[in-house]
Amino acid sequence: MSPSDDPPVRLVLGSWDVLRPWLETLRREVFIVEQSVPEELEWDEDDARSVHALAWLADEAVACGRLLPDGQVGRLAVRAHRRGRGAGRAVLRALLDEAVRRGMRCIVLHAQTHALGFYEKEGFRAEGEVFDEAGIPHLTMRREL
Repeated sequence: MSPSDDPPVRLVLGSWDVLRPWLETLRREVFIVEQSVPEELEWDEDDARSVHALAWLADEAVACGRLLPDGQVGRLAVRAHRRGRGAGRAVLRALLDEAVRRGMRCIVLHAQTHALGFYEKEGFRAEGEVFDEAGIPHLTMRREL
């Protein structure tokens, strides 16, 4: 099936308590298995205090991300076989919309360096130097809202 044949992305915003089963499955697949992030670094106390976005294509949860109360976006993950089909972009835009709704003026994130172009297309600008996070090179990026 080509990307143009995909069903529309359906987004759900919610709490960790409600979305946890799908979020854990997705993040385990992408971060722990695919990217070798140590499990003890993946799960943290920020999950419980964040709003989470979960993207669905038909009956498959394919992408997720979270917005912390301080305006940081994180844990943006897309299943490998669904990348390039708009689900990650939909998650990011939903989190940006939620940040605006909450009165936030700026969003910050730690982007994996291979994904800089993705975030730049959404208006983020890199700042600072490359740093290591969970064994993966990252760069801080910021977007004014």
